[in-house]
Amino acid sequence: MGVNIIGTGSYIPENQVKNTAFSKKKFLNSDGSPFQATNEVIIEKFRAITGINERRYVDKDLNTSDIAFFAAESAILDANIDREDIDYIILAHNFGDVSWGSSQGDTLPSLASRVKNRLRIKNPKCVAYDILFGCPGWIEGVIQGHAFIKSGIAKKCLVIGAETLSRIVDPYDRDSMIYADGAGAVIIELTNDSNGILAHNSASYTYEEAYFLFYGKSYHKTQKETRYIKMLGRKIYEFAVTHVPKAMADCLEKSGIDITEVKKVLIHQANEKMDEAIISRFYALYHMDVPKHCMPMTIGEFGNSSVATIPTLLDCLLNGKIENHNLTKGDVVIFASVGAGMNINAMVYKL
Repeated sequence: MGVNIIGTGSYIPENQVKNTAFSKKKFLNSDGSPFQATNEVIIEKFRAITGINERRYVDKDLNTSDIAFFAAESAILDANIDREDIDYIILAHNFGDVSWGSSQGDTLPSLASRVKNRLRIKNPKCVAYDILFGCPGWIEGVIQGHAFIKSGIAKKCLVIGAETLSRIVDPYDRDSMIYADGAGAVIIELTNDSNGILAHNSASYTYEEAYFLFYGKSYHKTQKETRYIKMLGRKIYEFAVTHVPKAMADCLEKSGIDITEVKKVLIHQANEKMDEAIISRFYALYHMDVPKHCMPMTIGEFGNSSVATIPTLLDCLLNGKIENHNLTKGDVVIFASVGAGMNINAMVYKL
């Protein structure tokens, strides 16, 4: 018996926003002073570091709970289950529903409750709740669902990661080019298959690291009230490349799986250079070079959609939408993420 992913779904917005869309922006330093470099230089340096060529934004009439519903509906259809049999709906996000033109998050009722309502699930025993865990929120939701199932209090869980980060970015901050929108979902269930989730590992570093990501004022000093997502990029990079590889290795050791059996590593799509450094340091722990085609990436086309990056990546991968990458029954995958909190988690999964 094992807890397996029996269905996946995702919603990738159709609006493609290329890097050139930022060429007329007025980017400022954190102290409000203008950059000396031209926007063309700023954008090219950004692309070289992050790997992002474009990102996706939702339509003005859509919100986080809407696209979460779309992904959930797809996962339920893929799993071919009766939605009334779902015991838990766990929805990972960070900012709630943020209407276009506003930066105020709405979480009353919870986004999970909104999705359950949209799914027209009548069963009151289907418990719906949100989880705030930074970018690792979706993995943490799967870990919680796994615990519910293993304890015997649930049989099926719907776990969703959804975010509309385009609504809470400071237009004067060059980091605004990183963020994107999207949603991904899975159905997990106890099956007769002994594969599935083999091990997981989570940690919260808050003593010195809690505010590496935070809600802060615009870099344009005339905008005093509205707050936006801000980050200490260098500190996050150093934290991630130091702690994530070890967390992945610890999780792999707990699973009993040998490193040579790992087919793919699905890392939160935060920053291409950072992800490459993480996986290089991970394999270096085993005195190995990084295997070819072991780390599928979507950040170049989709940007960083926080909790949605890994479930959308998984759905694309399972549906053959990522060139040079595929998964088959029996393959071993490591999931890993890092984000606000600062939180880290990893999970070893066997198809």
